[in-house]
Amino acid sequence: MTGGLARHATSLADLVGDTPLVRLGAFAREFKGIDLYAKLEFFNPGGSVKDRPALHMVRDAIARGRLTPGRTLIDSTSGNTGVAYAWIGASLGFRVALVMPSNVSAARKQIAESYGAELIYSDPMDGSDGAIRLVRKLVAQQPDQYFYPDQYSNEANPAAHAQTTSQEIWEQTQGQVTHFVCGIGTGGTVMGTGRGLKARRASTRVIAVEPQEPMHGLEGLKHMPTSIVPAIYKEAELDQKISIATDEGWDITELLFKQEGLLVGHSAGAALAGALRVARGMQERGERGVIVTLFADRADRYFEL
Repeated sequence: MTGGLARHATSLADLVGDTPLVRLGAFAREFKGIDLYAKLEFFNPGGSVKDRPALHMVRDAIARGRLTPGRTLIDSTSGNTGVAYAWIGASLGFRVALVMPSNVSAARKQIAESYGAELIYSDPMDGSDGAIRLVRKLVAQQPDQYFYPDQYSNEANPAAHAQTTSQEIWEQTQGQVTHFVCGIGTGGTVMGTGRGLKARRASTRVIAVEPQEPMHGLEGLKHMPTSIVPAIYKEAELDQKISIATDEGWDITELLFKQEGLLVGHSAGAALAGALRVARGMQERGERGVIVTLFADRADRYFEL
């Protein structure tokens, strides 16, 4: 639903955002009066939705004097935010250290290292929560060495989406979006985008998608009942939360490959699975509307090299 001229930028950071929205025609065929779209966040310079909050948190920290020359930015990550920090650090000239589970995909490890980031591994069995605990320990031991943005608690994370992602979706749908369906990682994307859309029309429904299983295969998403709940995640603000099994998320991802030509990560498949449930419920009730979901990254971010 959108187009535009090629952009001119003074730095790579200026190219974050303004990602395209695409209609999912193969999946929308079964619905009458319901349009289904996906926001393609892998068009960001670093290849994922996490470029938005990472850049916003960095700029906020520089403006507040928290990220200063000589200090190293350190944060826990399951991969995409780490890649975002790494390329932004290379672009803006500051050091980056990333704490991540050792079973994060080889592609994301190698991409982050290629930008010059230092990688510190936590126990893979402890998942993203283990990385959070380890980064907190490292910062407590050397508080003067590190700047810790803490993506899970930093309000600049959802603010990035309230200010940019929601505005783009609103404009790209010409104000017709009725439902926003999004996976839960830190919670920043669903909370910030949801707030921005509801500020424009209070009746817009915001639906979060989480893995059904505590030990799941939907990398980048969090099973909230068994996880350290991010401070920025406010479940009471949601209209609905949907649990998606790993197998269902993977199956929908494969259909996206074959039916839409979209080579996306499994979190995208889970998000679309949630959007399809919303659409089927609307169809049963005879409702019409415009559903927008969000695809965080591409599948090549998960390939083993």
